[in-house]
Amino acid sequence: MTVCAIEPSVRHDDADEDERWSRPAGCTLTADGAYGARLASAGDSWFPERWTLDGHEPYAVPLPRNQPEEPGTEVQPMGDGRVLIHRVVAGRHAFALLYPTGPGTGELPLGGVQCRDETARLRLLPPAPGGERAYALAVGPRTTSVWLVAGGAFGPERLAELPGRCSGGVWLDRTARLLALDQEAGGRVKTVVVDLECGEVSPLLQIAAESDDRLLLADHDSGLLIVRSDAPSPGRARLGWGVLGSTLPVRFPECLRVRDCSVTPFAIQPGQVLTPESCAVALRVDGPRGSWVGVWRPAERRVHHLRAPEGWLAGTGLWTPEGVLRLPYATQAVPCGVARVSPPPAAVPESGVATAPLPEPESAAPPAEHSAQSAEASAQPAEPPAPSAPRPVPLQEAPLGRLVTN
Repeated sequence: MTVCAIEPSVRHDDADEDERWSRPAGCTLTADGAYGARLASAGDSWFPERWTLDGHEPYAVPLPRNQPEEPGTEVQPMGDGRVLIHRVVAGRHAFALLYPTGPGTGELPLGGVQCRDETARLRLLPPAPGGERAYALAVGPRTTSVWLVAGGAFGPERLAELPGRCSGGVWLDRTARLLALDQEAGGRVKTVVVDLECGEVSPLLQIAAESDDRLLLADHDSGLLIVRSDAPSPGRARLGWGVLGSTLPVRFPECLRVRDCSVTPFAIQPGQVLTPESCAVALRVDGPRGSWVGVWRPAERRVHHLRAPEGWLAGTGLWTPEGVLRLPYATQAVPCGVARVSPPPAAVPESGVATAPLPEPESAAPPAEHSAQSAEASAQPAEPPAPSAPRPVPLQEAPLGRLVTN
């Protein structure tokens, strides 16, 4: 998920982009959380590693090949336990599926993609629902292409081409048909929806004419959208929330502005059908003194600051429908672990409307270390600046909203 700095604002320049493309990602989970994959280190070298997370105890399986992988190599778990690997070889993007074969690692080549523009960059999109297919985004100076790179009948296949540079990538349905992308055109960024079945592109998020609007997360059950936009504060990106297909405005809660920290949403609690305000949203909070976990619900006016497990693969996690946050971590003592974090429940008064007390007007303190494999993480006092009334900004009703939410 794209890091969004809330206070102060973040710049996206070529140096930042080069760094993002060259460093290994922490960990990637399948949409159902059954498997994970990452590049693990062995001294100065890197090798793929698959995590199995749906059993009683998590465990990791190394998948090394004959030579170490480059740091920029991407890996992604598939629903059947195999791991998709994306390598760049002599300017060509090669894809293969890795799987354990007794003492070794098997590899099934899937073909490759040769971008027409040598300056184009290709990256894997987030794992698709179902886990049977995998997709990639090829971003050139003037156009962006969406590719099916695993699960097709005849190797990689280009599904759609959009004008301008696109980023992001959020799945809006359970069939991997509707993909939301942040499209840069005319000097502004707006979120559009690509129907991968027919190639149709439609606008989704256009808050204000002069704002940059990006979609960060979407929940299939409730329709909750987490966005980043500078509409309420021109030149300064802020987190907001809305509901897919709704005519109600996007809200930008003041409590999501954590002083001197960047805040990155990475998971939404599923299963809250028709109640988007009650969905818990997991946040990665990065500050001068470390990183920790924040939990926020749209119905509340505060962020709960929680301890992250030691060795947390930062920005990686998955909610259960019951409201338990599962955070993968790796330490020297526990090379493959999952911490279960139970945040405080939403306060429900007699009126039945969830609320929470106002936070104290102080900066948030970083949490203490936490190393137990399955221990419960306790809440720290939420201490961002005192909130003020959010400024409502119109949210365009999604043209494909009825199709997405049914």
